[in-house]
Amino acid sequence: MPRPLWTGAISFGLVTIPIKIISATEDHSIHFRQVHLEDMGRVRTRKICSIDGEAVSQDEIGKGYEVSKDEVVTVTDQELDAMPLPTAKAIEIVAFVDADTIDPVRIGDSYYLGVDGDVAKKPYTLLRKALERSDKVAIAKFAWHGRERLGVLRVRESAIVLHSMHWPDEIRSPESLAPKDVDLDDDEIDRAVQLTDTMVTDDISQFRDHYRDALEELIEAKAEDKVLPEPAEDGKQESGKVMDLMAALNASVQAAKEGRGEHGGDATVHEIQPGKKAAKKAPVKKAPAKKSPARKTAAKKRSAS
Repeated sequence: MPRPLWTGAISFGLVTIPIKIISATEDHSIHFRQVHLEDMGRVRTRKICSIDGEAVSQDEIGKGYEVSKDEVVTVTDQELDAMPLPTAKAIEIVAFVDADTIDPVRIGDSYYLGVDGDVAKKPYTLLRKALERSDKVAIAKFAWHGRERLGVLRVRESAIVLHSMHWPDEIRSPESLAPKDVDLDDDEIDRAVQLTDTMVTDDISQFRDHYRDALEELIEAKAEDKVLPEPAEDGKQESGKVMDLMAALNASVQAAKEGRGEHGGDATVHEIQPGKKAAKKAPVKKAPAKKSPARKTAAKKRSAS
């Protein structure tokens, strides 16, 4: 089990639940070092004082807030810990809401909450059962890393999970991003909905990080002086080329069906030239199916009789 990141308690009304916070995720990314290409020496980052130009060790560094151009106020960790906040050492539940009312944009990092000692087992289980039976999630406030945060508690399997949340004023408005005055046919919308239906899945555990796989293959090839992997084909659309939206949707639906092992011939793909309307193609007539030898024999017997 990873080392706890924080210890405290969940405050659930007058119920106190001692807990410890453990990160719910792991970083499997490949990390690079900065190196001097001439001799492969590692390049390190040094912290330099802007006044005397000397390198500063970690125990000489503190927190400072710039009140004005010429005045900086220092604040110690002890002073931060002593602030009169009810959430300084507790995750204080302040409300319960339906899970679908939480905007996913506001969700941040995820942490497991584990019991801290035998005394926490019963109230921890009580809160978990209450969340499960009410089909709600808990909104909580807690102080961490020098600031008060908002979070949401929910149940995952048999554990309580804390998702940190952004405050409402930290979310930027997307109002200026959405394009306006776009004409869409109902057929195009219906086809897009059909594409989403074709791509529905109940299990996303099948997806993996192919970039990391390719990066590991590249590093292995370079380390063992092997031939480097062939570059992937660029699937980007040519710049300035007009997209035939319906043709792209038709082809996407067909590809999604084939990927699921379904077969259907209702997708018609046709190209469009820039600046010109796409001409409709006549439906392709299927050649009459050839009779099998068994069918030919049966037909001869019927004619002879």
